Amino acid sequence: MPLLTEPIGSIPRPPALIEGIEAFAAGRLSRGELDSLSRTTVIDTIRLFEATGSPVITDGEQTKPSFATYPIHGLGSLAPDGVVITFADGHVRQLPRLTAGPFRYTTYADEYLEVARRHARVPVKQAVISASALSLLYPHDGIEGYSREAFIEDLLRENEADIRRCLQKGAHAVQIDFTEGRLAVKLDPTGTLLKSFIHLNNRVLYRFSAEERRRIGVHTCPGGDRDSTHSADVDYVELLPSLFTLRVGQFYVQLASTTVSRKARDFGGYHASIGVWQPPWIPTPAGSVSTSSG
Repeated sequence: MPLLTEPIGSIPRPPALIEGIEAFAAGRLSRGELDSLSRTTVIDTIRLFEATGSPVITDGEQTKPSFATYPIHGLGSLAPDGVVITFADGHVRQLPRLTAGPFRYTTYADEYLEVARRHARVPVKQAVISASALSLLYPHDGIEGYSREAFIEDLLRENEADIRRCLQKGAHAVQIDFTEGRLAVKLDPTGTLLKSFIHLNNRVLYRFSAEERRRIGVHTCPGGDRDSTHSADVDYVELLPSLFTLRVGQFYVQLASTTVSRKARDFGGYHASIGVWQPPWIPTPAGSVSTSSG
């Protein structure tokens, strides 16, 4: 019986593209030259992906400036001193901080999808960042003349548009990246932060029909960066009950590098055997779970 497969996550950029991005930042490469290099890299990634026989592919997120902050790349109303995320090896990543409203995306993910579909011969899925991740841009002490409530309304509208544009442009599926799920449990063991994230994302999802939500999934993982993670020490049992209340058709749960307790595997009366081969589909009341190594 064939295993149902679907790629998750980014593909490492080739050295030539990394060097090109650095050269562009230093003023040694023109925008046109970088665009040409990026286009070549995307085409190569798609060809290699198709050669694996995968029935669905992605563009490897080769040209996104960041999987998390692509919608705000180049936005003028940002300061660099936002939320700090600490990884297990001690290094940190810091999100920007929003300084003024109204909040608007500068880039929607369908731009990447359009390019990928132009060169692909098989269905293409598209990853988007969650509303809950971008909610962290708003500072705790507020923004004068721009309330958090107004920001959330703008965020919900923009996040909906990001997903909807991808669906309308023919994405096989839209994957919402929710790497902050386990991180929320780590930052707030009471579960209040996680519940607020789930509620916020569901406010976006309720704007879609049941048929549309069947093509929307959510991806969760321990947040990898530089061979380290920010929340691998959080047991999935702390996340899964809330995760499965998201109104999506698919769940993509990263398990290959994660220790999963028996309690988590037996959640809700459903048992998942985790080994070299990960079970492709596990029925749940909310839809189905696709497990992937990311």
